[in-house]
Amino acid sequence: MGLRDVLLGWPVYRQLTGTDPLGRGAAAQSARTAGLTARTQDADRVARSVCPYCAVGCGQRVFVTDNRVTQIEGDPDSPISRGRLCPKGSASKSLVTSPLRQTKVRYRRPYGTDWEDLDLDTALDMIADRVLAARAETWEDVDAEGRPLHRTLGISSLGGATLDNEENYLIKKLFTAMGALQIENQARI
Repeated sequence: MGLRDVLLGWPVYRQLTGTDPLGRGAAAQSARTAGLTARTQDADRVARSVCPYCAVGCGQRVFVTDNRVTQIEGDPDSPISRGRLCPKGSASKSLVTSPLRQTKVRYRRPYGTDWEDLDLDTALDMIADRVLAARAETWEDVDAEGRPLHRTLGISSLGGATLDNEENYLIKKLFTAMGALQIENQARI
């Protein structure tokens, strides 16, 4: 390996002697960098979505390869975010691909020390039974003066920011229909 070969491996030499004196193109590129490709280049399909973290509704492009999410980027066609995402939205790929993500319903019985897995139907039946029992036990039909209340103070809802506007709307309607008064969303707090 001669001196010229050593110098050509040095980016400053390539910049000063080549066609890229400002060092913004090929002069600044190593062989490794030149061989890199975008993670999105091999995607089988691109799905359009909405960032799940707040009520802004930034558009996202979800790149899928072999039925696995490989990259999530801002959607430049979105009139809301015009291709931009906040740090949380930019990291939303980990929401679906993290090895720490829970994919089963976990339940710890009262006074229990261990978690157990439940099937979804059992968990939903348990939740429905408890909601109906709390509503029945705390229902207020009228106040002390006989004025109609039709409410319960035994049920409340605190939604998370990973729900989109439509989901929060439906949750608000559901809890209002059940007579709950304390309905809030974390994105507003």
